[in-house]
Amino acid sequence: MSTLVWSEALSLSMPVMDTTHQEFVDLLAKVEASDDASLLANWQALIDHTDDHFAREDKWMKDTGFAPGNCHSSQHAVVLKVLREGADLGKTGDFAPIRQMAHELTIWFPHHAQNMDFGLALHLKTMGYDPETGEVSNPEKLPEEAISGCGGSCSSSDSEASAEAPVAS
Repeated sequence: MSTLVWSEALSLSMPVMDTTHQEFVDLLAKVEASDDASLLANWQALIDHTDDHFAREDKWMKDTGFAPGNCHSSQHAVVLKVLREGADLGKTGDFAPIRQMAHELTIWFPHHAQNMDFGLALHLKTMGYDPETGEVSNPEKLPEEAISGCGGSCSSSDSEASAEAPVAS
């Protein structure tokens, strides 16, 4: 049984992000419930989803003024690297690291979503960014300098949001 389940506490009130995050939680639960025979395939499905998930968020950040090496995108890169290392170990028959990583993801993900992604969602809403089309309806609000922060305290409007961000429990 998964120790992480989707709840309104994880919602960012941004449907495209919420749907992707719910899919992540569901895939993670599937990994946690996997027997050894299905673990590697389910882990790979989680990696594939996460790769696409993070690539979309990284594009949104790029489209709305984040620097290429911002800490939010950097965290995405590190998490994907670790997930892929787990897959490599799993291919040798060593499933314990994958099971440990899955457990750690149940702890990491709510914090990431409620802090970094919350800040990103607020930033995107402020810019009037449509994640489906990539259009910015408030281009005058785009930052003058590239944002290198993580998404929660990268601009004055985001720092105000940080105080409102739900705290992971």
